[in-house]
Amino acid sequence: EIDTETGEVSVRKVIAAHDVGRAINPLTLEGQVEGGIVMCIGYALMEHFIQEQGRPWTNVMARYSAPRIAHAPEIVSHIVEHETADGPFGAKGVGELPSIPTSAAITNAIQRATGVRVRSLPVDQDALLRAIREGEREIELGWGDRESIPFVRFKE
Repeated sequence: EIDTETGEVSVRKVIAAHDVGRAINPLTLEGQVEGGIVMCIGYALMEHFIQEQGRPWTNVMARYSAPRIAHAPEIVSHIVEHETADGPFGAKGVGELPSIPTSAAITNAIQRATGVRVRSLPVDQDALLRAIREGEREIELGWGDRESIPFVRFKE
């Protein structure tokens, strides 16, 4: 969902399917998937690390926005079990799986909704809003200095 007045992008629902080998502890596995998805939502929409002269500028949470529970969408997990001889007890690693498709899915959803292709992360709300209003088809941002940091504005 995209607010065309602010440029805010909200992820409302994620459906995730993962081949995990054998699910040894399904509840823990689901938590890993959900945590990875929320982490990648932050990466795609709000987390911006800035360095100045090799030193971190975004070194306190007041300058670095990360997702909170209010940003977590509804997540529907489908666990696909297909035992493998490669992992312990037929299991596979699961912590990294959500990081592969999530950011791409978010930027593809933005393009589908607005026609604007996002080519850099995190998505800058102001640049997205400007591109929507001016009919641009692509935005790519050169992050780096603290003047360009996207202080994310969230509706309550």
